[in-house]
Amino acid sequence: MQAKAFEIISNRPFLSFSIWFVGCFIPFAWIFHNSEASTLSITIAILFTFLICTYFASVLTNGLVYMWLSFMMIINAVMAVLFGYFYFAFFTAMFIGRIRSTVGFYIMYGIHLGITVGSILGGFFIETELYIQQIPYMVLVVFGAILGPFYLYSRKQNTELEGRLQTANERISELSIYEERQRIARDLHDTLGQKLSMIGLKLDLALRLVDKNPDKAKEELKDIRQTASMALKEVREMVSDMKKVQLSDELYQVEKLLQMAGINCKIEGDRKLYDVPLILENTLSMCLKEAVNNVVRHSGAKHCTITVEQSTKDIVLMVEDDGVGLKTSINESAGNGLKGMNERIEFVNGKLMVEQRHKGTALVFTVPLVIVYQEG
Repeated sequence: MQAKAFEIISNRPFLSFSIWFVGCFIPFAWIFHNSEASTLSITIAILFTFLICTYFASVLTNGLVYMWLSFMMIINAVMAVLFGYFYFAFFTAMFIGRIRSTVGFYIMYGIHLGITVGSILGGFFIETELYIQQIPYMVLVVFGAILGPFYLYSRKQNTELEGRLQTANERISELSIYEERQRIARDLHDTLGQKLSMIGLKLDLALRLVDKNPDKAKEELKDIRQTASMALKEVREMVSDMKKVQLSDELYQVEKLLQMAGINCKIEGDRKLYDVPLILENTLSMCLKEAVNNVVRHSGAKHCTITVEQSTKDIVLMVEDDGVGLKTSINESAGNGLKGMNERIEFVNGKLMVEQRHKGTALVFTVPLVIVYQEG
């Protein structure tokens, strides 16, 4: 998430704005109170010039940023030497911490620190008494100029690394899903393809023999029955090799996750599914996990309700929150996992519906219960 131009303390916009207001305007009170009209005009002009520089330093991302930061440093030095006003150095340091280039950061950091210390030392010889009165504030500003840029720079680096890690994890997840689909497709083709072809050929032969040689046709039908039983057995073995994820276990895990995130969780319906094919329960469990991860990461919700309903025809899983809601459809979604969940559900002939509520969003997964044929 990109920081706002005035942000000093992460996720505290009001506190950051308060620091800006106090640092930029309040210290001018003594100038307004004791100075002549000409001095007031100069200081007001310098103040607004500094604010213009901060605006361009915050919105630009190219090399011009260094030019505006240089102007800010010059203003810092002028105000410190002429009026004993060195507070701008703190805010300039915050903008230096936003520089993306490592080389550019260290160059501007060194220049700024040198100008700040030099202007304060020079101001001591011009306005000694004034500077002595402001020694406590001076120490704070100098420490801010030294430590502030490194704090913001490291925070920016960590944010970028977390973003890259999240992108990499999402890409790995997508590749894993794709590879799993390819593996299932290959296994189904190898397991069923040959036997279904054989069944088709033997059925054609049995149809031709049913009138001419009924006994031979019966033998072919027995072979077809045996081949179908073998295919069913191989499919069951293939499914049993898949990792079994029970929905009840996943409900327990996501409930803990929501509680850790400070989101009130309510689970309605039966936690356990009965007589459900393994692939359906796996799919619903993965979709539940992805949906709850979205609630935790992106919704800003305070409450989340998970409902599970199983009937003789289908299973309905609903994840509802009272957060900010989704601003994209399934087809437009790129980063919130809707596409992946929709593809998983469609793979088992299910359907995903996104319902925008008055406050929040509800994801409704509907999966039909397939008939599992038993070997007889």
